[in-house]
Amino acid sequence: MFQHHGKIMKTMLSISFFAVIRRHRVLVLCGALWSLPALAAEDLPVGHYALPETGNIVGEVYSVRIEEGETLLDLAAAHGVGYEEIRHANPEVSIWAPDAGTEVTIPARYVLPPERRDGLVINMAELRLYYYPKTAEGETPTVETYPIGIGRDGYDTPLGVTKTTMKLKNPAWYPPDSIRQEAAEKGEPLPSVVPAGPENPLGDRAILLDLPGYLIHGTNRPDGVGMRVSHGCIRMRPETIRALYTRIGVGERVNIIDMPVKIGGDGERLYVQSFPLDGQEVGMNDLLSALQKTPEAGGIPLDYTRLGETLKASGWQPIALAPLPEAVITIEPEPLRWYDAFRSWQQSLETSRVTPEREGS
Repeated sequence: MFQHHGKIMKTMLSISFFAVIRRHRVLVLCGALWSLPALAAEDLPVGHYALPETGNIVGEVYSVRIEEGETLLDLAAAHGVGYEEIRHANPEVSIWAPDAGTEVTIPARYVLPPERRDGLVINMAELRLYYYPKTAEGETPTVETYPIGIGRDGYDTPLGVTKTTMKLKNPAWYPPDSIRQEAAEKGEPLPSVVPAGPENPLGDRAILLDLPGYLIHGTNRPDGVGMRVSHGCIRMRPETIRALYTRIGVGERVNIIDMPVKIGGDGERLYVQSFPLDGQEVGMNDLLSALQKTPEAGGIPLDYTRLGETLKASGWQPIALAPLPEAVITIEPEPLRWYDAFRSWQQSLETSRVTPEREGS
């Protein structure tokens, strides 16, 4: 009897063991499905989006509630947005001491830059990087987007197309003489070399660009991501630079732009997204430049007064452009030519001659 019971126990243990193995295989298989073209949007990592078949807008705006002890920047990091983005989306919420249970808007809807979708596109005005990884045939093309920190006034990053040249793990930092002098004037002298470690402002990963002295790197101060705080380099949060580091190759295309207004299409509607920094408003010239780069906007009648109002209200989030119905468009009259003016003057004379006769009749 006991022997029979032992066989039963062995059988049950074997079944349990194989069940665990099978469950583990299912989990592994689910992990493998992560890269299949039929992947649902909600299964993608934060900041990853399938490229839309039509239009050029990805992501969505949604809301979450703050838990006890969380800061607004904690939420920003968890949801892939930067300091300026989260601050503009939640102007009434305290950055460092929000009340638990406060509803916070996550502005994770983006107009893709009107640039070639290859490698990295970095929009300095937006404080955001877009990465278009190469995809195999049959796979759905995707885009990844991450907040960045950029150079403060006087330390602008050069614009234009360049490429990656080298990747460094645990890099040492060799501060240039200008930065060492600036630090010394503040009473915070810097050594000629800052080794890898928690005091290194480059973090633990760096990607060098074909622009002498400029890098995309991590940081030991992630709260500064989404601000203008660097000396011209492009800062990323430690976890995001690590995610890119393993996949970006040497020689990858990098397009650095400065586009303070973007126009995007989503179905039949157009949206404007602007990025005012330091209290400075974005001008109409920036909007008109963005419209010129948007073929979908051609032929659509627009009320420029309302466009200006929309531009002021669209800080960091896409807002629908309001086209003016053709029926109420007011067409400005053409300037009068000299003979038109003469004809008008002649008609006024004739009217003045016949008017008294009409009044006396």
